[in-house]
Amino acid sequence: MTEFFKVSGSGNDFIALVEPKSLPKPEQIRAWCQRGSSLGADGVFILTRRADAPEAVGMEHFNADGGRADLCVNGTRCAARLAFHHGWANSRVTIHTGAGEVVGTPAGEQGIRLDIPFPTSPVTPFETRLGGTLVEGWLTRVGVPHLVLPWADSLSNAPVDSLGAALVGHPAVGKEGANINFVHVVDRHHLEIRTYERGVNAETLACGSGSLAAAQVMIGIASCAEPPLSILTAGGERLEVGGEKIAGELRSCTLSGNARIVAQGTLHSEADRLPSPARWSLGSPRSSGTQE
Repeated sequence: MTEFFKVSGSGNDFIALVEPKSLPKPEQIRAWCQRGSSLGADGVFILTRRADAPEAVGMEHFNADGGRADLCVNGTRCAARLAFHHGWANSRVTIHTGAGEVVGTPAGEQGIRLDIPFPTSPVTPFETRLGGTLVEGWLTRVGVPHLVLPWADSLSNAPVDSLGAALVGHPAVGKEGANINFVHVVDRHHLEIRTYERGVNAETLACGSGSLAAAQVMIGIASCAEPPLSILTAGGERLEVGGEKIAGELRSCTLSGNARIVAQGTLHSEADRLPSPARWSLGSPRSSGTQE
């Protein structure tokens, strides 16, 4: 049996293991993250105290498919919340991630703010055709790869499931695949975003690194936004991006939003079972439900 915390960062939910005796196997992670048949989550992370530094923790993140990811921003905010909950830090905690160090501080009753280096990776134009339709956007990297797709119309009609699934592993986005972010600009201080996440292979209710990627593109490339930015996510929560803009770019950056501890419990061995997908039988001419 495995002790866990269930946490949610502005709609991204995670299973957190605090200083476990061993790392979970990829097949366990896939099973645990399966909604309906197990606990269900967008990913799993491991939180450990750092022996070499006070008020510092280490974090390892795994996507729902069992693969490692260097960075999950909303997961990192939840890791900071758990570090404060356990008394490992008071008003400031340094989180060591696969993409480097970030600093977390409390922001309100259930919020966490991250001071995080603003993305400096190159932003490259993206263009491909899918079924005769031209898809244009920008590729960047915020710990993990992202494709930012500007969306002029309402995001309520955006083909996140179909187009996101077609693009997430498309050769044009690179061999690692990419998170697919549909971004609507409301005004210079307000964005809306929906994200189809790599490693989850579905739309999630929020994406912290995707929100930073959207901010990077809309502030520095499209020049249609500026900090502070309030970003509405699919789950109805807002992520707030702040920072100092110098020469048209953010040089320092903060990302704030709620980070809640939802539950604490024990994962039983029965949670490890990942059911096989249904294999439907072939129909017959008389199986349509019609009667003669």
